[in-house]
Amino acid sequence: MGISSVRLLRPITVLAGCATIALLPASSALAQRQQPTPEQRIERLERQVNEVQRRVFPKGRPADTAGFSDDPAATQASVISLDQRLDALERQLANMLRQSEENSNRLRTIEAGMNQLRSEQADRIQALERRINEAAAAAPVTSEAAPPAATTTAPAKPKPKASSEAPKTVAVTPAAGGPDGDAAAAEATDPGEDAYSEGFHLWEAGNYDAAIASLKSFVSAYPKHRRVSYANNLIGRSLLDTGDARAAATALLGNYRSNPGGERAPDSLFYLGQALMKLGQPGQACKAYSELDAVYGAKIRPDLKKLETDAKAAANCG
Repeated sequence: MGISSVRLLRPITVLAGCATIALLPASSALAQRQQPTPEQRIERLERQVNEVQRRVFPKGRPADTAGFSDDPAATQASVISLDQRLDALERQLANMLRQSEENSNRLRTIEAGMNQLRSEQADRIQALERRINEAAAAAPVTSEAAPPAATTTAPAKPKPKASSEAPKTVAVTPAAGGPDGDAAAAEATDPGEDAYSEGFHLWEAGNYDAAIASLKSFVSAYPKHRRVSYANNLIGRSLLDTGDARAAATALLGNYRSNPGGERAPDSLFYLGQALMKLGQPGQACKAYSELDAVYGAKIRPDLKKLETDAKAAANCG
């Protein structure tokens, strides 16, 4: 090979060496690009996890910080458990509301019963107080009542049915002469007794309308007289005799309630039963007879007790 050839090959060799030297860094850089760095691997993993979450949870991921926080993402089991617990809480709350409403209804019922009981007790106490007051007011009037007016003529013989209503007259013999005799005669005069006797005799004669008017005038003029119970009882019996059973029942019941300690209050209860029988109410009549026995018992006069026994049989009272 000649010198010219050697001179020609030397530049080619130099160029080849330079090319080889230039290719070495490129191959090294290519090898480095083929080996991803840890940051690249983490980024690739994050993208894959995000893609999985988008497919598994199409309506939104349960935790955007999954993999970056200590709080784990919700799982299907945990969601089911939470739903079950919420259902249980809702059922318990519904039961509590139902029990609360039932308790409220019970309380309202109890309060209504207590109010009714208080009202009934108050009415009974007022009735007892009224009876006690009336009995206390009637007691001194009875004890202080003046004796019937003296008379020298015998009283008219009453009919059998009026034997219990007839006013009793007592002959008073004042001391002969002197002022003491005049005082005794004055004390024996009782205008109230005379007024009642007038109404009684009208009733005895069968003049019931006039008897009612006369007896009402007596009651109005002498409201504290011991014969008021007699007069009100006769008013009721007069109405019963005229055929007005309803008005008679009202009058007789009023006489019993207004003055249960009166001497003719038991008679008014008995004739109240008679009026109720005429009104076609035997059950109510039996209640009147029962109250007569309960309130007065052994104090009932024998003649009235016999009438009551017959009346109970007629009303079929048990």
